[in-house]
Amino acid sequence: QVQLVESGGGLVPAGASLRLSCSASGDAFNNYIMGWFRQPPGKEREFIAAISWHGGSTVYADSVKGRFIIARDNAKNTVWLQMDNMIPEDTAVYYCAADHNGPITRRADEYDYWGQGTQVAVSS
Repeated sequence: QVQLVESGGGLVPAGASLRLSCSASGDAFNNYIMGWFRQPPGKEREFIAAISWHGGSTVYADSVKGRFIIARDNAKNTVWLQMDNMIPEDTAVYYCAADHNGPITRRADEYDYWGQGTQVAVSS
């Protein structure tokens, strides 16, 4: 098992940057593909980005490609989501998730463990 805790959310103006962190404890962090998802108000949870076990591969949703970057440091048991040039449509609760099995996936139901989420709001 792995426990995940997100941090770094907040309220920012459009065009600003924010970096979310997800700290893991429990099982060996490099056993897991890591993903970020978000759930906008009144909408379904959606995939944002994912990174492979050792960071060699990443995938992004089209809506964030070129603005967001996912990265991980296995020595620190942490995965980050750097969000630049933010827009009001990025407003959501952001979740990190861990997938033990692979391959790297956009599907939420493939992820085994989830954090509690962190709120991000972008004002226009």
